Amino acid sequence: MEQLVEHYRHPRHRHQLVDADVAMPGGNPGCGDIVTIYLKVDPEGRLIAEASFEGEGCTISQAAADILLDVVNEERWTLDQVLEADYHLMADLIGEEAVKLRPRCATLALGTLKAAVTKYLRDRLRREAGLDMVEQENEQFGIVTGDRVENPRDVSG
Repeated sequence: MEQLVEHYRHPRHRHQLVDADVAMPGGNPGCGDIVTIYLKVDPEGRLIAEASFEGEGCTISQAAADILLDVVNEERWTLDQVLEADYHLMADLIGEEAVKLRPRCATLALGTLKAAVTKYLRDRLRREAGLDMVEQENEQFGIVTGDRVENPRDVSG
């Protein structure tokens, strides 16, 4: 438990990557834990160059995210390693007792990390297939959609 408290109080990877290739929010509705995983992928699209997180929640969910990203960053995980990671990994990283006590909190970061990698791969395939044409055309004509819309009633321009 000391390791969890240490990573909760002094996280090493708790920050937003402003130039992230993907940002994936994840949550645990049961207790309100939230984690957003940020990934920067190497130019070849194989390795995680850097991973970080932001979040709010219990000691277990937040510390587990930091501990997991310690391993991912230090061992230079591949995207495939993330997708192949078993949820039992979290028992090895933070202790079986913590996982048994709060399984959803303990595995939130890993589930969100897997979702981030899946999104990155899906978006890359879409770009390679030329399926991002709508976004390119919208940008060409100054149309803003999705999360980028700040004030839909502002019709200036």
